[in-house]
Amino acid sequence: MIAGAQTVYAARTAMDELALNEAMDRYACGDARAFPELHRALAARLLAYLTRMSGSETLAGDLTQETFLRMHRARSSFARGGAVAPWAYAIARNVYLDHARAQKHRGTERLPSDPGAEPPDARGADAEAVAIASETARAVERTLASLPASQREAFILLRYEGLSVQDAAAILGTTASAVKLRAFRAYEALRAALDDLKRRPEAEPGGAEERRRGKGQGSVRGGANVE
Repeated sequence: MIAGAQTVYAARTAMDELALNEAMDRYACGDARAFPELHRALAARLLAYLTRMSGSETLAGDLTQETFLRMHRARSSFARGGAVAPWAYAIARNVYLDHARAQKHRGTERLPSDPGAEPPDARGADAEAVAIASETARAVERTLASLPASQREAFILLRYEGLSVQDAAAILGTTASAVKLRAFRAYEALRAALDDLKRRPEAEPGGAEERRRGKGQGSVRGGANVE
């Protein structure tokens, strides 16, 4: 039953991509009425991608607008019958890189963070589980920010954007083997960071709370001895 649902989802996704590619073909030929369809299909995806790359949803909103502007300017160069998603992601990546280079020259370049690991909703959740999940999210964010740009980009495109290795390679201007290697190294770095987090006392159930209680008891005992 699960396999059947996956097949249906894959077929629906393929149909959506086909419709998107056809809309881009019309837009490339000068049909302005196809733009709203492209925007509906791509805006949220590009915003999520640029948020992960830049670490700021506000900045990502501006970069997304610039991406659509560049897509409009370059629409006549789109290869008719091609796949629009990799083309759009490549433009978005160039927009981000242009911004990052400009910020670097000003000495204020931001390191990207991972908004996909947002603080969980504490309503109805165990406070300790929420704390552990929040620390895990921060560890993922720190690790992604510390990765070389090539590894971070490969990981984001494959893991978060769900692109194929071939499409990611086309966007990054490299080979499929290189994308796989970069993503593997990113996965390994994240795995090591999460394994290290699990080994910390804070990550153990009740560990942080027990230490807080111990510190509190120690201060009380210490005060009694002074008296």
